[in-house]
Amino acid sequence: MISLKKSNWLSAQLVRLFEYQQNQETSKNRLGAFTVTVFSRFTAALLMATTIQAAPAAPPDHGSTNIERANSINIHVSRNEELRRALNSAKPGTTVLVAPGKYQGGLSLNNLKGTAKQPILIAAADPRQPPIFEGGNTCLHLIQPAHVELRHLILQGARANGLNIDDGGSKETPAHHVVLRNLTVQDIGSDRNHDGIKLSGLNDFQIQNCTVKRWGQKGSGIDMVGCQRGTISGCTFRDGDNIYGNGVQMKGGSRNITVSHCRFENAGSRAINIGGSTGLPFFRPQPAGFEAKDITVEDCTFIGSMAAIAFVGVDGAHVHHNTIYRPAKWVLRILQENKNNSFVPSRKGRFTNNLVVLRSDEVREVINIGPQTAPETFQFADNWWYLLDRPERTQQLVRLPTRETGGSYGQDPRFKAANSGDLSLQPDSPVKNVGPRQQDRQ
Repeated sequence: MISLKKSNWLSAQLVRLFEYQQNQETSKNRLGAFTVTVFSRFTAALLMATTIQAAPAAPPDHGSTNIERANSINIHVSRNEELRRALNSAKPGTTVLVAPGKYQGGLSLNNLKGTAKQPILIAAADPRQPPIFEGGNTCLHLIQPAHVELRHLILQGARANGLNIDDGGSKETPAHHVVLRNLTVQDIGSDRNHDGIKLSGLNDFQIQNCTVKRWGQKGSGIDMVGCQRGTISGCTFRDGDNIYGNGVQMKGGSRNITVSHCRFENAGSRAINIGGSTGLPFFRPQPAGFEAKDITVEDCTFIGSMAAIAFVGVDGAHVHHNTIYRPAKWVLRILQENKNNSFVPSRKGRFTNNLVVLRSDEVREVINIGPQTAPETFQFADNWWYLLDRPERTQQLVRLPTRETGGSYGQDPRFKAANSGDLSLQPDSPVKNVGPRQQDRQ
C-alpha cells in the first residue's frame, strides 16, 4: 500500500511533468504521437497513485502509550482465519484491529516480536465493542514475545488459563516488554490450578485497567513465576474462590513488582499472595533464596477474602496506603511454604499507612504467623485500625509481632457508603495520610 507521504511526492512529480510538457509544446510536431502516448500513460498512473490513501490509524485510546509507530501496518480482521493469518504474519509496527464478534480461542503465537519504536499491537477495532476470544485450552498463548501490546480484548471460557505469556522454557531469554491494557478475562478454568492470566519468565511488563473475574478454583487472577520489573495498576479482581485461590500471586523468584490502585472484591483466599511455593526447576532465572523480593502493594482496596495479604517466603515487601475492609479471618499472614534450607525465612515486610476495618466475629487474629518465619523483622507504622462492632476493643484485638509506631485504634474513619462498596471517605473524616491516595492521571 502506498503511503500518503509517497502520494504527495508523486503529485509533485505530476506537476513538474505537466510544466515540462507545456514548455516543450513547440517540439510537439517533432515528437509526435509517441510523446502524447507516453505522457498520457504516465500521468494516468500518477493520478491513480495519488488516490491511494494510507491505512486508517488504530482507534484513539487515551490510555495508550505515546510510542512513535513509524511505517506501521494496520490490518483489519473480522473472521477467525483472517485473525490467525494476521497474527502469524505480524512484524514490527503491525497493528491488528479486530472487529466486534466472537473468535475461537486456542491461539498460540511463538516469537511475536516488535521493537521499542515499533511494537506490535493487537486491539479492538472498536473499543466500545471489544472482540471476544473464547474457549480453547488457553484463549491466547504468547511464547517469547517482545514489545507487544494487547488492548481492549475479552478472553473467556478457556479450559485452563485465559491468557498465558511465557519464555518458552528458555530461562536465559525471558519474554519482555509486554503491555496488557483494558482486558477482561473471565470464567476461566475449573476447580484446578487455572489462572486468569499466567506469566512465567516475563520482564519489564505493564498491566493496566484490566478486569479479571471467576478464574480457576485453586488458581490466581494473575499468577507470576519468575517475573521481574512489572507494574499492575488500576485493575479489578473479583469472585475468586475464598478457600484456595489468590487474586494476584508473585513467586518463583519474582522481584521488583508493584501492584497499585487496584480493587480486590472477594478475590480468593489470599487477595495478594506475595511469594508462594514453587518447585526449584521452575524458578527464573534460578533459585536465589526467596520466592519474592522487593514487592510493593500500594493504594489498593481490599474487600473480603480470608486474608488481604500473605507474605510467603518473602525477602522484603512494602504494603502501604491501602484500605482493607472486613477480611473473613486474618488481615495478614506471614508464612514459609518452601522449606528448602537455602531460602531465607519470610522477612522484612513493612506494613504502613493502611486503613484496616474489621469485625470481631469475623477476625479473631489480625496476623497469622507460621513456623520458620522471621516476624521480628517486620515493621508496622501509622496504620488506622477500627473494629466495627466493638470499637473500644480495637487495640486489644490488634496484636502485632513488633511494636507499631504512630498507630490509631478505635476511631471511626467515616466511609461514605461502605455497605454498598464505596470506601471513599466523607469530607469530615478524621483520617489523614492513610489509605489509598488519589491516582495520578496522565
